[in-house]
Amino acid sequence: MQKTTHHITIALIGIFLLFSCKSEEKETVTKPNILFIMSDDHTSQAWGIYGGILQDYVQNKNIKRLAEEGVVLNNAFCTNSICVPSRASILTGQFSNKNGVYTLSDALNPDSLNIAKVLNKNGYQTAIIGKWHLKKEPSGFDYYNILHDQGRYWNPILRTAENFNKAPEAWDVHEGFSTDVITQLSVDWLDKRDPNKPFMLMTHFKATHEPFDFPERYNNLYNDVEIPEPASLFDFSPKTTGRSFVGQKLENLAWRYEQASNDPEKWWCKYPGLPFYTNEMDSITARKATYQKFIKDFMRSGAAIDDNIGKLLDYLEASGLAENTIVIYTADQGYFLGEHGFFDKRLIYEESLRMPFVIRYPKEITAGKRLDDIILNIDFPALFADYAGIEKPKSFQGQSFRKNLKGETPENWRASAYYRYWTNHTIRPAHFGIRNKRYKLALFYGHSSDMTGSSKENTTPAWEFYDLEKDPNENYNAYNDSAYSEIIKDMKVELKKQRQTYGDTDVQYEPLQDIFNSYWK
Repeated sequence: MQKTTHHITIALIGIFLLFSCKSEEKETVTKPNILFIMSDDHTSQAWGIYGGILQDYVQNKNIKRLAEEGVVLNNAFCTNSICVPSRASILTGQFSNKNGVYTLSDALNPDSLNIAKVLNKNGYQTAIIGKWHLKKEPSGFDYYNILHDQGRYWNPILRTAENFNKAPEAWDVHEGFSTDVITQLSVDWLDKRDPNKPFMLMTHFKATHEPFDFPERYNNLYNDVEIPEPASLFDFSPKTTGRSFVGQKLENLAWRYEQASNDPEKWWCKYPGLPFYTNEMDSITARKATYQKFIKDFMRSGAAIDDNIGKLLDYLEASGLAENTIVIYTADQGYFLGEHGFFDKRLIYEESLRMPFVIRYPKEITAGKRLDDIILNIDFPALFADYAGIEKPKSFQGQSFRKNLKGETPENWRASAYYRYWTNHTIRPAHFGIRNKRYKLALFYGHSSDMTGSSKENTTPAWEFYDLEKDPNENYNAYNDSAYSEIIKDMKVELKKQRQTYGDTDVQYEPLQDIFNSYWK
């Protein structure tokens, strides 16, 4: 009897161990959740984890928290530095010439394959809340609640599947500041989701986009503080750098402040802290004053983002989701904060090109690391598919960087990033180029082709070349420096190769072919 009992006990232990192993096995193969948080224009200079003159001034305790618990990408770049095209690339994994979203005026075709559709088909719940800006109705999402057009900062209007095609008076108005509202809507969706399925939630803030507004709790932040100025703030002319164009100068922002001060009801947006005028100031004083207003508003807007990242992280912790949820915070592109005397984005220059990016995944990623590999926004959906155990769709041009994040960068990983900005204006000509770990080469071809929103006036094509090791702030166009002639020659070969690889050859545009034949020497 005792022997029989002993055998039964052993059998029961065996069964327990078997089920325990099965349970552990099930746990290890559970697909991770994905929380993709993205702001608009919240550039790396204002994150405080990339160094720079603002690092001691920005409010960033939750961005720091993510950085300390995850991996920071030092060289993540967008492929077209403007809101609508960048968002389309993040969804489709394609360059603009493939997904058809070239400019701010373009729309993403709902029939396009995107990462939400891929995940949804493979058992994920998918949702997007906040800024969409891709014109047509979102597809591939079980749930969406998106800002109308650009969205507004206060009492934002949001559209759902129930009212997207109805008249504007049927859309929902949510009281409060948009960053706070979007976070609360995200938490509400997380509360109502099916807990038995993995999820991908895209939480997209309007902040820090112009007009750089902020909630009342930050009205007095920086009131008695003088913010440091970038070294190139007083770059008034392209002649000082050998640049080939004027750029979007801070004087244009000052003019906008003035127009909105004169007639705020007729201006396209509502800036905080008006009236603001510089017309009685000399050029140096005016630029200083414009910069101080601009940068303080921008950082106040960013402080509200940091608050809400914290709310989302706290929710994951409290609900037991943190361990199995990949959390990403990024911005759709970079932004100039007075560098070269500029504001706005669009250019291949570093401040505009770089996408700040941090990712946390406790199950797999070692905390507190940095990655120097060149990553593009077209890589994001391939990464999501990889984490979900899904084969990358053939239409995705990007590559998963999951191995890179684990310190196992593939030997054949890209050595340079290809970039193209399509909208042409005389102050910011259309251009394309490549950036490797040390050098950057770009052709500002200055032709509008058939791009929506472009000027009818073309510019004289010009090359620019920068040595980012010797000149990290891109203050000297070294294209005509004979010391770089062989490097430039090699980079032109690589640039052609990249354009062919991604199918961006402009064969349909005869005037562009003429430009290339004349200037590609």
